[in-house]
Amino acid sequence: MPQTAPRHRPRWWTELLLIAVVYAAYSGGRLLARGDVSTAVGHGLAILRAEKALLLNAEHPLNRLFTDVPALGIPADFVYASLHYLVTPAVLVWLFRRRPVHYRAARTWLMVSTLLGLVGFTLMPTCPPRLLDAGHGFVDTMAQYSSYGWWGTEASAPRGLGGMTNQYAAMPSLHVGWALWCGVMLWRHGRTPLLRALAVAYPLLTTVVVMGTANHYFLDAVAGAAVMGAGALLTGPATRLADLVRGRFGFAVTASASTVVGGGCETSAGERIPGQRTPSAGADDSTPAAAR
Repeated sequence: MPQTAPRHRPRWWTELLLIAVVYAAYSGGRLLARGDVSTAVGHGLAILRAEKALLLNAEHPLNRLFTDVPALGIPADFVYASLHYLVTPAVLVWLFRRRPVHYRAARTWLMVSTLLGLVGFTLMPTCPPRLLDAGHGFVDTMAQYSSYGWWGTEASAPRGLGGMTNQYAAMPSLHVGWALWCGVMLWRHGRTPLLRALAVAYPLLTTVVVMGTANHYFLDAVAGAAVMGAGALLTGPATRLADLVRGRFGFAVTASASTVVGGGCETSAGERIPGQRTPSAGADDSTPAAAR
């Protein structure tokens, strides 16, 4: 029986279901991870003070630029509200179709990192700059330019759906984390100068946008990159654990199916049904067929 090539590409429908389940769990967990507002504000102010002490406070000048120049602020709001929903799935589909050998590890890395981000939201609810008191000098550009888009005054959520989001899940920034993942995938597996350029530009653009729109601090972006680094380290163990679970609970089904189909019999050349072999020259022809 000829050997078949190993399957590198998972079934698309199982992948779609898995991604949908993980994202639903992430979204639901993010919503349930709402902490006390005063605690979230305290964390946000602590981050802002640390950045000022380290001279890392790039949010203020960027936010003033986006606020004063609508030609920059409005496109930035569209980037923040949409690209992570479009680019990340597009890169996943591209890997699935064009780089199937690398797809599983890439998908596992993204999922593990996303779940780590959820842990961060739970342990450290953080008020984004745009929700701090106006005296701290930040302007919510998405509220300022809300008439140009589908969002309202509650982050990037469509109008009327702000209650279905957790606005205090700023640390870490998974906008930046997912953009970094996309950049690594495009750089590692892309074969054209354009893809390499996009691999560098997209994470940098996302980092500038999340700060300029006052949705994240610079340290949120750093934490997003750190979460992706931790996810990369855990990808191998997570993959081996998944293989172990699959082997333990899936082997019996596979073995049972092979027993029913093949029954352990082999078909020789010229035979249509296993086990119906031509009797040897010395066989007794009077033996009933059922006993052969």
